[in-house]
Formats: sequence, structure tokens, C-alpha cells
Amino acid sequence: MDIIKDKYYEVSEFYDWALSISDPRVKDWFLMQSIVPTLVTTIAYIIIVLAGMKFMEKREPVKLGNFLFYYNIALVILNLHIFTQVIYYTTKAGYNYSCQTVVYTDDENELQIAKALWWFYFSKCLEMLDTIFFVLRKKNNQVSFLHVYHHASMFPLWWIGVKWVAGGQSFFGAMINSFIHVLMYGYYGLSALGPHMQKYLWWKRYLTMMQLTQFYVGMIYTLQSLYFDCDFPKWMQYAGFCYGATIIALFLNFYIQTYIKRPARSKASKKESNGTVKSSKANGHISNDKSTINGHVETKKHK
Repeated sequence: MDIIKDKYYEVSEFYDWALSISDPRVKDWFLMQSIVPTLVTTIAYIIIVLAGMKFMEKREPVKLGNFLFYYNIALVILNLHIFTQVIYYTTKAGYNYSCQTVVYTDDENELQIAKALWWFYFSKCLEMLDTIFFVLRKKNNQVSFLHVYHHASMFPLWWIGVKWVAGGQSFFGAMINSFIHVLMYGYYGLSALGPHMQKYLWWKRYLTMMQLTQFYVGMIYTLQSLYFDCDFPKWMQYAGFCYGATIIALFLNFYIQTYIKRPARSKASKKESNGTVKSSKANGHISNDKSTINGHVETKKHK
């Protein structure tokens, strides 16, 4: 028991020390006083997702109608705001896109960059609703480990980012991710309008490729930052690189399963099915789980 108490005091002292060297500009901003609300929200998110899937198991999917469209358009607008603010104020401040230290001043440009990064952090909380809506609509195939891991990790990680480094090298990840999310939520928004929009959504595969590419770009950006010994917390760069590696591995697996293996299995299944039908025709019968009654083809019902 004494060991547990000692460890608790050690962690508590370290946390207090870490807070003492955090960015003073953000200390009074919403949710920035303590990491506790962010962690509680993240834990609640995971519990709601798991419990929600169980709760919806024997219930009809919830029809969200046009609400999903407006939700996705709202996130398009928010991410577009973040992207344009970061681009505009980092350019105005003369940021070095290769190696930029954090400037802890009340300069207008630096404050606007910090605010844009806070909105990026907060957007990760709002985006947790993606999963809640999947659960309510019983789209459980969308609630993958990758999906939940990504949503549950980004919110607390960016709390750390905004609390200590609301500027400098941090801008790059927020900039490219918010741009990708403009496209992603634009896609979701169109998809929410109904099946008649499917003919305009042929670019889903390329969107996934762009999502993968952003992580590769982020990894390269971190490596060059370490190589040139940029004045930015080293531990954050190493941690970001390791996190990026896990996301790339999971996204790559998703891409292979969805766009390479699944189509290959589908083609093999079609060939096998066609072969069965041809073989059956040769014997004067039609197979494929159907029977002929009074000149009509009737599908057999499975109990």
C-alpha cells in the first residue's frame, strides 16, 4: 500500500511540475485547466460504444435522416476553418515549414495559431460522435479497432499538444489532418443524402489513400525534424513517430483488406457461382438456391 501511495505522490508531483512549464496562454481556455475532463470523456466514449453495441443488438437501427448530413457539413466547416487559419497565420508569422520552434508570446499571429490548434483539439471530441452514430445505426462493421483506437487517442494526445506546444512544429499535423477531414466529412455528408448519391462517391478508395499518405508525410516530417535537431521537445517527436507507425500499420491493413483482398474474394466467388450455374444448366437444372415452380423462379426461404 505504501508503494502505491509513493508512486501516486511521484506521479502527482511530476504532473504539477509539468503544468508549471505548460503554455501560460492556454491555461484558462476551456478544458485546458486539467487533463481529467478529457480523460473522463475518452473513457466514457469507449464505454458508450461497447455498451451501445450490446444495447442495440436486438433493436432496430435508429434513423437519423438529414441530421447526419448537417452534422458532417458542420465538421467540414470547422475543419476548413482550422485549415485556413493555420495556413494564413503561419504564413503571416513567417513560419519555417521545415523547422519551427514554439513562440510563447501574445503576438496576434501566434495567438491565432494557438486558437486554431485548440479548435483542432476540440474537434477530436466532436468527432467521437461518428462512432456513436455508427452504433445507433447498427453499422458495426464500421466500428473497427482502428476507428475506435484513432478516435479515443487523438483527443487526449492533442490536449497534451495544446497544453505544452500550441504552435511551432505542432501546426503541421493539424494543418494536413484538417484538410483531409474537409474531404472526408464532405464524402460522409454526400453519402448521408441517400443511395442516389453513390454514383458521385467513386473516389472513396482515393480518400483512403490520401488518409494513408498524410500519415506517411507526418512521419517524414518528424524524421526530418529530428535529423535537423529542431528546437521542439524530442520526447514528443519520438512519441508522435511511434503513434504514427501504429496508425499506418492499422490503416494499411484496412486498405489491403478492403480494396485488395475483398475484391479478390468477390471475383473468386462470382467465378465459382458462374461455374455452378453453367454446370447445372448442362444437366437441365438451375441451381443457385432456387427452384422452378409453374414456370416461375422462386427463391427458397432459409429458416
